[in-house]
Amino acid sequence: MSEGDAGPGASPGAGEVPVQPESDSGGAYYRNCNAARDAGAAPLYRGQPGYRPELDRDRDGIACEWK
Repeated sequence: MSEGDAGPGASPGAGEVPVQPESDSGGAYYRNCNAARDAGAAPLYRGQPGYRPELDRDRDGIACEWK
């Protein structure tokens, strides 16, 4: 058995670390503003976890704001 083999009975992917896509959101991700509001995270400011330009309609650095 080679060093990379997990051995008999091991589940597929054993020992592998799941890879998350890189983002500038600091680890938080909200599918849309409703999800951010439901999580109590809105409004989101540029640089905060969860902020994405796609959520900032007027591109003022504040996403999911109430107008």
